[in-house]
Amino acid sequence: MNTARQIMAVVAYNFRQWRRNPRIAVTFALAFILSFLLSDKAVTFAQAHKTTMQLAEPFIWTFGDSDSILLVSLLLILLFTDMPFLTAGTPFFLMRIDRRKWITGQLVYTALATAVFLAFVLASTVAVSVRQSYIGDVWSETAAILGYSGAGKEIALPALVKTLEMSFPYRCMFTIFGLMLCYSVVMVFIMLVFNLTRGGPAGIISGFAFSVYGLLLKPATVKTLFQLPDELAYKANVAVGWLSPLNQATYHMHNFGYDLLPRLWQSFVIFAGLMAAGYLLALRAIRRYNFVFTGTEG
Repeated sequence: MNTARQIMAVVAYNFRQWRRNPRIAVTFALAFILSFLLSDKAVTFAQAHKTTMQLAEPFIWTFGDSDSILLVSLLLILLFTDMPFLTAGTPFFLMRIDRRKWITGQLVYTALATAVFLAFVLASTVAVSVRQSYIGDVWSETAAILGYSGAGKEIALPALVKTLEMSFPYRCMFTIFGLMLCYSVVMVFIMLVFNLTRGGPAGIISGFAFSVYGLLLKPATVKTLFQLPDELAYKANVAVGWLSPLNQATYHMHNFGYDLLPRLWQSFVIFAGLMAAGYLLALRAIRRYNFVFTGTEG
C-alpha cells in the first residue's frame, strides 16, 4: 500500500503541473478543433440526408480511420514535450522513494494523461453531434447509408459493412477508444525511453519517427510504392495489418471471422507486450540516467 501511495503521489504531482499551463490548454484546444473538423463530415452528411445518428457514431466513423488516429496521436507529442517530467519537486521525490517507483509513477501518469486526452476527444465528437443524435445502442439510418451505399468511401468515412454487422455502437466505440489508447501509450513510452537514453530532442524525434513508420506502412502506400498488382494487394494488406502499430489501432483492419488480419484480442495482446517492453526499457534507462538540477530562482 505504501508503494502504491508513493507512485500515486508522483502521478498527482504531475497532474498538478497542468494548472495554468498554456501548453496543456493549447493542446486540448487543438484537440477540440481537430475533433470538430474531422467529425463534422459525418454531421454534415446526416444533415444533408435529413437522418439522425447514434451518439457514438461520429467518433466511430472518424477514428476508425488510421489517418485520424495518427493526427490525434501527434498532438500527444505536444502534450508530453516536458518528458522525462523533471520538475522542482523531483529531487524531493527521489530523496523519499527509489528510481523504480518514480519511473513507475511517470508511466502511470503517461497512461492516465493519455486516457484523459482521448476521453476529451471522444466528448468533443459527442458535443459536435449531440443535437441530432440518439443514445440507443442501435446503428442509425445514417450508418446504413454510409456503409451499404458506399457513400462512406466517397467522403472518407470508414463506415464498413463488417463494422455494422459484427458489433454494436457502444461496444465498437469502446474498442476503438481502447485501440487508440494502446497505440498512443506505446508511442509515448517510446518517447520517454529515448528521452532517458539519448536526451534532448530524441524523444520528440522518436515520436515523429514512430508516426512516420505507421504512415508509410499503410496498405495503399505499400501497394503504390512497390507497384503491386491487385492479386498481391491482399497479401500486402495482411502483412501491414500485422506489422504496423497504426494499423493494429485501426478498427476495420482486423479479422472479424473471414480473413487473415489480426483479431482484436491479438492486437490488444501485442500492444500489451509493447507497453511491457517500454516499461522494462524505461526502468533500465532510469538506473543510468544522471539527474541534473540547476535549482530555482529566488
